[in-house]
Amino acid sequence: MNVSLILIILLFGALVTYLAGDKLASKVALFFGLAAAGCSIVLLNHFNLGENISYISQWITSPKVSFALKADGLSLAMVLLTTVLTSIIILSSFGNDFKNSKAIYSLILFMSFAMTGTFLASDGLLYYIFWELSLIPIYFIALIWGNGDAEERKKAVVKFFIYTLAGSLFMLVAFVYMYQKAGSFLIEDLYKLDLTVNEQKWIFTAFFLAYAIKIPLIPFHTWQANVYQKAPTLGTMLLSGIMLKMGLYSLIRWQLPLTPLAAKEYMYIFIGVGIAGVIYGSIVALRQKDLKKLLAYSSLAHVGLIAAGTYALNLDGFRGAVLQMIAHGFVVVGLFFAAEIIYRRYETRIISEMGGIRSQSPKFTSMFLILVLASVALPTTFNFIGEFTVLYSLSQINIWFALLGGTTIILGAYYMLKMFQHVMLGETNTKVFAYVTFSEGLTMIIIIAVLFFFGLYPKPINDLITPSLEAILNTINKYN
Repeated sequence: MNVSLILIILLFGALVTYLAGDKLASKVALFFGLAAAGCSIVLLNHFNLGENISYISQWITSPKVSFALKADGLSLAMVLLTTVLTSIIILSSFGNDFKNSKAIYSLILFMSFAMTGTFLASDGLLYYIFWELSLIPIYFIALIWGNGDAEERKKAVVKFFIYTLAGSLFMLVAFVYMYQKAGSFLIEDLYKLDLTVNEQKWIFTAFFLAYAIKIPLIPFHTWQANVYQKAPTLGTMLLSGIMLKMGLYSLIRWQLPLTPLAAKEYMYIFIGVGIAGVIYGSIVALRQKDLKKLLAYSSLAHVGLIAAGTYALNLDGFRGAVLQMIAHGFVVVGLFFAAEIIYRRYETRIISEMGGIRSQSPKFTSMFLILVLASVALPTTFNFIGEFTVLYSLSQINIWFALLGGTTIILGAYYMLKMFQHVMLGETNTKVFAYVTFSEGLTMIIIIAVLFFFGLYPKPINDLITPSLEAILNTINKYN
């Protein structure tokens, strides 16, 4: 099956959505989002039947650049995450009334197109192009449809755009350097390069700067909280649910296999950076008064743990990181959507101005509580599988890494349950909390169902991603 079909659906969908006009834009976008998700499932079935899911065509003669796409278990897992969450995010926005809605929904599909291309590209320059293309739609989504003071929003969004673009330029230089030695940007050819330790250190650093900003990892996180707060909620969902996974995925796909000697030398340092993010993000989350900012710093803590598991350079670390990427994608989208539901009724994101929702909407309170408990890795939820596997992988390196990384569960439980208490409990609020609509309830139920299903039965994802991760580990260990 031609893997480029999914990109065609998303790109064509973005165009049709814009031409459909404002009244039909959301429904047309949802149709194409679901079509892309359906195509992803069909690709998965073909992959499970043993078919080679790839496409390659000569694109530029000099330098030699190919339009090369390839889907293995790892990339398919990320493509499924992207297309399914894109559909959920579009559905969640049905309660919003956007000006020029045809533009924002077409930008969502275009961003999904670029992110999907990033996960599928097997040519370094093509990968870089998709990586940069994903910045353009989120820049306009946050700038035009964001909230808060226009000047402050502009500063936050421009800082994010320039910061991430500048970091990516180091990655481009690294690709150009490797092309001069390999004569090709194809990932298979780059994997075969016999780079010296010094060369690998420079390339490792160049890739790290691009990925650390995108994920983000401390101290490269300074753009995150403000952009998450200023962006419209669907933009925040795209950033936290999918876009940051591009950086985490790229650690496994590109950085570590291309620079295995440097990765092993720097292992303890970057595990430490990840764990520092866990502790820092959790402590700062405790002090937040804005609900979206609290969730932003909570996300920072969780991705720090994922990065630490990735840099552990063992199968459990890789597997746990990918499982947690997917679990985090669903739970963080659910939490930001719950915050949006509250904002639609109370028109505030300040935690102290909420409270008393439980007495007015017990069903919504129950769903919100499930998402909170999933976020803190309650057993039977998907997040527990990912976090436990990552912590187990860290214990294989050093038990102290696992103990320090485990603070995400303790601190997370404290600030998330404290937040739940202030937001949902207490005396009945003077503002009326209207009943949850059908689209709102359906969105929440879908997310919760995914979290419970894979929390109880993660085997399908394990079976899908493990062979790809084993192959990448073999590449990393080729110098042993």
